[in-house]
Amino acid sequence: MFNSLWVEKYRPGLLSEMIMTEETRQSFDKFKREQEIPNILFLGNAGIGKTSLAKVIVNDILDDAQYLYINASDENGIDTIRLAVTNFAKTRSIGTSLKVVILDEVDGLTIDAQRALRNTMEEYSSNTRFILTANYKHRVIQPLQSRTQSFDLTPPIKGCVNRVVHILKQEEIKVSDDQKQLISQLIKTFYPDLRKTINELQKCCVDNELRISTYEKHDDFIKQIFETLKKDSLQVRKLVIQHEQLFNNDYASLLKQMFDYIVDNQPSTPQTKKQLLIISEHLYRSALVLDQEINFYSCCISIESQD
Repeated sequence: MFNSLWVEKYRPGLLSEMIMTEETRQSFDKFKREQEIPNILFLGNAGIGKTSLAKVIVNDILDDAQYLYINASDENGIDTIRLAVTNFAKTRSIGTSLKVVILDEVDGLTIDAQRALRNTMEEYSSNTRFILTANYKHRVIQPLQSRTQSFDLTPPIKGCVNRVVHILKQEEIKVSDDQKQLISQLIKTFYPDLRKTINELQKCCVDNELRISTYEKHDDFIKQIFETLKKDSLQVRKLVIQHEQLFNNDYASLLKQMFDYIVDNQPSTPQTKKQLLIISEHLYRSALVLDQEINFYSCCISIESQD
């Protein structure tokens, strides 16, 4: 079933298949040689390989270690730590190998659950290691950060390009010269989210031929947003909601595109610098707010107000 989904078909299963910086690779090569890992915190955007590397650690680096996987955004209460995690950690492992607890999206745990996890990590340090993943470092309490080695897994963009080219070759996709130029735009649009890039790549492949048609139009859409903003900010909200498919309903990505558009197309003036600061502030808020669309619209109103 998963063979039809490229993100699963080409999900790394070995350390050698992971895209990472050379410095990070050296650290994990050392872990594999020594068959030992510290408690680890993987940080970075969605889709960069945090969960994949966590599973590579237990299946490849530690040679099929016993492990417990928990999605902490779904099971985020203190009972998850007191029952599931503690019960797993206190049981005796098979042989002499370490046991591993993978807590995916640990930044989704409540503060009380994170505090309980801190104590569990200390109590069972002799036989259990913890691999935590998080999109937002500031949502992970400092005591957990200090008990782990942190790794930012943002992949080098060259590695992303190589992976995309590899997939196209494996799938025997025909790529015209015009489409070759658009591949880099596709990668740049979604970078560093390699998962979203691969999903979008598969969507653009029809009858074994690559047909990218929207990415060159993004600048036109961003330009339309700014032109509409000058006339009536109320109309901007309607415009963006009507065209959510252009940016996959990813408002943080849209804010970044607005930032890039100003840098690439507007003169360096006090006004444009203020606009960049406003967008940067709302990009930061996007990690905290419940409604991304309202945050985006608030950014537009702030830009309009400073004109």
